[in-house]
Amino acid sequence: MANPVTYRPKTGEIPLDPGVYRFRDEHGRVIYVGKAKNLRSRLNSYFANPQGLLAKTRSMVFTAASVEWTVVGSELEALQLEYTWIKEFDPRFNIMFRDDKSYPYLAVTMGEKYPRAQVLRGDKKKDTRYFGPFYPAKAIRETVDTMIRVFPVRTCSAGVFKRAERTGRPCLLGYIDKCSAPCVGRITPEDHRALAAQFCDFMAGDSKKFITGLERKMAEAVAELDYESAARLRDDIAALRRVFERNTVVLSEDTDADIFALEEDELEAAAQVFHVRGGRIRGQRGWVVEKVEDMGTPELVEHLLQQVYGEGSGSNEQIPREVLVPVLPSHEEQMLEWLRGLRGSRVDVRVPQRGDKATLLGTVAQNAADALRLHKSRRAGDITTRSAALQELQEALDLPQPLMRIECFDISHVQGTNVVASMVVVEDGLPRKSEYRKFSITGDAARDDTASMYDVIHRRFRNYLAGKAGEQVDAAAPDPGSGVQDAAVPEHPVLDEQDERDVDEQGEPLKDTTTAITRNRFAYPPSLVVVDGGPPQVAAAARALQDLGIDDVFVVGLAKRLEEVWVQDSEFPVILPRASEGLFMLQRIRDEAHRFAITFHRQKRGKSMTASVLDEIAGLGPAKRKALLKHFGSVKKIRAASVEELVEVPGVGPSLARTVRQALGAQGEGAGTPAVNMTTGEIIDD
Repeated sequence: MANPVTYRPKTGEIPLDPGVYRFRDEHGRVIYVGKAKNLRSRLNSYFANPQGLLAKTRSMVFTAASVEWTVVGSELEALQLEYTWIKEFDPRFNIMFRDDKSYPYLAVTMGEKYPRAQVLRGDKKKDTRYFGPFYPAKAIRETVDTMIRVFPVRTCSAGVFKRAERTGRPCLLGYIDKCSAPCVGRITPEDHRALAAQFCDFMAGDSKKFITGLERKMAEAVAELDYESAARLRDDIAALRRVFERNTVVLSEDTDADIFALEEDELEAAAQVFHVRGGRIRGQRGWVVEKVEDMGTPELVEHLLQQVYGEGSGSNEQIPREVLVPVLPSHEEQMLEWLRGLRGSRVDVRVPQRGDKATLLGTVAQNAADALRLHKSRRAGDITTRSAALQELQEALDLPQPLMRIECFDISHVQGTNVVASMVVVEDGLPRKSEYRKFSITGDAARDDTASMYDVIHRRFRNYLAGKAGEQVDAAAPDPGSGVQDAAVPEHPVLDEQDERDVDEQGEPLKDTTTAITRNRFAYPPSLVVVDGGPPQVAAAARALQDLGIDDVFVVGLAKRLEEVWVQDSEFPVILPRASEGLFMLQRIRDEAHRFAITFHRQKRGKSMTASVLDEIAGLGPAKRKALLKHFGSVKKIRAASVEELVEVPGVGPSLARTVRQALGAQGEGAGTPAVNMTTGEIIDD
């Protein structure tokens, strides 16, 4: 791995003009291509203090062995040259939106003597009209089968076509009138080409003209009492309409637009695009990309548009009049000029704010979120990938034993209130939700994140030592003298979400046996403890283990901003490659701990928000408070009620009614504390 100092150019040698630069490795391969408005400023930023660079940028500059640049006349030229070189060199550190699969298109080979309609994947071919992409492939095959009923163009392969020419007999489609059979001369090459052109025009959105023409012919057939021909035309019209009924009408018929959306995290991004032509969704396409370099959403959108529309730069049919994006791309003016040059006419790139287009953008965004979630689920579920990730982590952290069990801890609070912590468990790379735990933290332990982390780690491993000794312990009990009150930690180790309850080894729900669970599970130590945070959190966790005399559990912290892995007693973090499976696994575990902590925190905060002025009334218990609120709807209405009206509530007698009336009357003279719904937590004293 090269040292950037060895190939750093002198500052005075780098021009101040816009241009494109390339980093090459020791073998001369281009590993990164970038553009800059000011080459000197941009390139100097790569050779700053390595510790100040982002992890992915640091990896790139240490992998490179040389850098070169090309000056251009404008930012637009830089944009075009950057894209050309990215396509030519395929640099490993550039963002590349690659399909998670090869999407099928409906293609018509207009360059052949007898054009053929077929389903094609992969790179686009010259003199071929493409429509789509369609997903799934079954949808496009059904579309072709429906279309050839009205436009009987050739769909057979070259071998079948030549065999029919030799024998003078058409294939089955020719006999059932789903092919005009140019192979046996039933139609001339010119007429067949015209038929294929009509097929393309219909798929391009000019459907109204053909349907109107068929309806006119059907009316003429009916007028001539030719009901057989009219019935056939009726079926043809229905078939053409079915082609577009599969896609919902979402916008006006004159709308041609591509709608893009992104869903991203620190390591990956999922992109989705809906192709809308004639107001209907004609196709959908998706990508998942690893964020090897540091890019914001505007830069991701810019690269996405470059690669989607650059692929078809030889034809202006692929670029619609309107491109809708979640955020405007970086270098917006240059991108607009580039797209307009490709299309040969006006192109608008904008962010929809309201109306049907904004609603559809939300749908596309939901698809992107689902795609990223599905990608992560499949990636995490692959046993080969999990094994590689665990092996990579063990080697990167220089651990003596395999990572059979990993526990991750996270702290959640709002400005120091309702402080809680979570513990999630991963065994053999898979989550063990039945062993998740949650902790409430109060007293001195809640003063900051490091104190909270110390408290949680100390409690967890105090229970481990007690369980190892065969004692009966409470999994969530606080340390004696830690400032945590027993009453504040009544938590049974059951997940907060209804569909994620504790289960035993056979998948059956566990009974309320906290002690038994703790004795079996907390006596099993992890191979690795991961804390959400940097050096302070790692030091606090390590100190808790040291105070308990535990020296065989390794602790690391994952800092969220730069995804750096901090090791105890180390001045510098461990930098894992951005595309590594080990870093992906750590991030997934950390995010799961964060989700679990947030869920518990919201639940606890919601309980604390249910207090109301009714809590202060002597003799009014939870059941009667709930009954009063259910009967009257709000404290305001209870305050306005008479003693006789209060007595109508089940369980409220005359004496209690007078107490309630007197208490609320006295409180009504003050500022008036807003009441909160006991069930939903919403303010109801309006």
